[in-house]
Amino acid sequence: MKAVPFENVKEQIGYCGIWCGSCAAGNGAIVKLAKGFDELVRKYELENWVPKNFDFKEFAKGLSSIQAMSVCPGCRKGGGLPNCRIKVCASSKKMVDCSRCGQLMECRNFIFMEKDHPKIKEELMKVNKGNREGLIAKWTNELRTKWPHCILFLL
Repeated sequence: MKAVPFENVKEQIGYCGIWCGSCAAGNGAIVKLAKGFDELVRKYELENWVPKNFDFKEFAKGLSSIQAMSVCPGCRKGGGLPNCRIKVCASSKKMVDCSRCGQLMECRNFIFMEKDHPKIKEELMKVNKGNREGLIAKWTNELRTKWPHCILFLL
């Protein structure tokens, strides 16, 4: 069975250059994991195992909330974080992505991403210069190689 959320975003690259198929929040992986974890918690009656000071009802409520997360259509289709400065800026300039912006290298909207992805702007330029479909195929293959048991491929 194919994962509908993943199928929805697997061909998208966000304004920032991140491949939407790799986003666990948007590709359905977190929801799928929460459902599986909830089933295990119930099957093994975890409520009876946790320390007395653990608020199991709040924990279960949190798991239910995660399972109820809506499917992300990808930022270029209106999804993602509504206040993402990158998305707001690129869409206001009517750009396909930030790689086409003459101010990309000086852009301060990427600061939060550069902490985890220090070369995100350079990678975004590769997206602009390269074959998008080829890059997505390459990234999917890299995920399969690095993480053969990745939830994306088990869905």
